[in-house]
Amino acid sequence: MKQLSRLVIALATTFVCCSPLSAQDRSPSTSNGAARLAVARAPDRTLVSRVDEYLNAAMRVKRFGGSVLIARNGHVLVSKGYGMANIEDGVPNTPETKFRLGSVTKQFTSMAVMMLQERGKLSTNDLACKYVPECPAAWQAITIRNLLTHTSGIPNYTALPDFRNFGRTPMKPQAIVDLFKNQPLDFVPGEKYSYSNSGYILLGYIIERVSGKSYQDFLRENIFGPLHMVNSGYDGNMVLAHRAAGYANDPQTDAPVNAAYIDMSVPYSAGALYSTVGDLLLWDQALYTERLISRKSLDEMFTPFKGNYAYGWAVGPELDRRSISHGGDIYGFASHISRFPDDRVTVIVLTNHEGVAAGSIARDLAAMVFGKPYKIPVAPKIVTVQSSILDSYVGRYLLQTTNLDITDEGGRLMWTQGGVAESKRQLLPTSETDFILQGTELVIRFVKDDKGQVTQLIIPSAGNMTAARIK
Repeated sequence: MKQLSRLVIALATTFVCCSPLSAQDRSPSTSNGAARLAVARAPDRTLVSRVDEYLNAAMRVKRFGGSVLIARNGHVLVSKGYGMANIEDGVPNTPETKFRLGSVTKQFTSMAVMMLQERGKLSTNDLACKYVPECPAAWQAITIRNLLTHTSGIPNYTALPDFRNFGRTPMKPQAIVDLFKNQPLDFVPGEKYSYSNSGYILLGYIIERVSGKSYQDFLRENIFGPLHMVNSGYDGNMVLAHRAAGYANDPQTDAPVNAAYIDMSVPYSAGALYSTVGDLLLWDQALYTERLISRKSLDEMFTPFKGNYAYGWAVGPELDRRSISHGGDIYGFASHISRFPDDRVTVIVLTNHEGVAAGSIARDLAAMVFGKPYKIPVAPKIVTVQSSILDSYVGRYLLQTTNLDITDEGGRLMWTQGGVAESKRQLLPTSETDFILQGTELVIRFVKDDKGQVTQLIIPSAGNMTAARIK
């Protein structure tokens, strides 16, 4: 799930790979015949070498470990694993490794909604309350389209103060809805865009009520099964072959640790799926056809509503091309799928290291395909900043609904999120205004007004998220 208000706890910790291991290269399985996509007969060795150079550097600098796939016209140009799927047992990542997807789940939820619309079971214009018993008065104007496009105004349940506690407990869909059912709206429905996992939880709940099937059964029977996505599904407590373990970094020692636990019933239809790079290519290719829904429905699904967000996809220019993409972050994992439909190019990045900027990696891999500039990852240079400047940043900042406390502890600028002691990390200066959050790739930039007073901080690597100084 895209849990932006929990940048440290769920998004921003990353894992230091044990060593810059060479990539594990394996062609996707062809056991399902025509259902599996073939590797290109003559791989672009120059592209493969560039990808290896970049990702081996990313393993050292960005702490990347995972699997990537690059394809053109459905032909696989690169499909490799890097680093370890399981550090304890020395199991490497391969193209067959299964990763949690986080918010990449949302595109499958939106597809389920579109399938139900084509079957006459619902309409994206319907009011959500039509399918929600005892619907709150505040929700009366919310449509299914508002839920799909993050324009409902329903607060993000992963930003609730006690999410870290209830996230460990199995929950039914109704119980998750009840968590935010009586929360006041953040804005009038349809007024603006604000990313909220709650909307996609509610969509999963509606899918179950309308279809008469569980969310996971509906996806298995209507998407994964027909597309022969045999390595994809709804994650849970089952034993899963080739599953990657999720890792994070200890905030004090920077050493690799197992990621925090989350019961996968909690992310539900907003972030509970798992898959492989090969299965996601099958999904990508199906979206060029009418195997699942009509072209009319596909066009609706890929049409932005507010800003660049459509139904579970971000749509906009990237590398001077039309791009359809989405990322995901969840404890121990990050993911990103980028589609360039006019070029029929697909880039998929799955990682089992919390906080790795999978979207940034996907962008650079795409740049290699298109001959655009990209930079090999290098370690940031840490500089010395005067104590008076550090002191000027000390205070409390509000990021969405979460307090960020910036303190100076013996000449070290520290970040603490939401009053959680375990989230405390050092801010490492790369300039007088820019800092790297220790153990992550997040850049934190302090901003002054015309009078020289520090008024806010922004996080450029998280879409220029802004936190206003409140004291």
